[in-house]
Amino acid sequence: MEVILREDVANLGQKDDVVVVKPGYGRNYLIPKGLAILATESQKKIHSENLRQRAHKEAKLKDAALKIAAQLENKKVSIGAKISSTGKIFGSVNAIQIAEAIAKKGIEIDRKAITIPGDSIKEVGDYVAKIKLHREVIIDLEFTVTGE
Repeated sequence: MEVILREDVANLGQKDDVVVVKPGYGRNYLIPKGLAILATESQKKIHSENLRQRAHKEAKLKDAALKIAAQLENKKVSIGAKISSTGKIFGSVNAIQIAEAIAKKGIEIDRKAITIPGDSIKEVGDYVAKIKLHREVIIDLEFTVTGE
């Protein structure tokens, strides 16, 4: 019995794989749980069309991410923060402030895509944040935390 997986199934395959399973396993477990659908000729055609459309959308998203990455390449962002006399920051610098500083340069980035070493920064200095624009496009952004 051939089935098309709708989700990842351990020891069987990944989502969207067409796999051959024993009829009882497919009929009694995979299909009722919604983990797979029966792979008829019409379902295979629909499945291949969906994969083609998904690949096209994915390519567009990757191209947009590469354009943003090209804009951010070799740019440095400066973030001002209030500091004490010892050089410590009152509060901390986090991904939200980095996203706002990048937005001032005219590039909108979701704050959830930004990862900072140690989650937050509490001292003045130069740092590097990783920005995940796409699952295949991850860039490093240098930023400086300065005192106001």
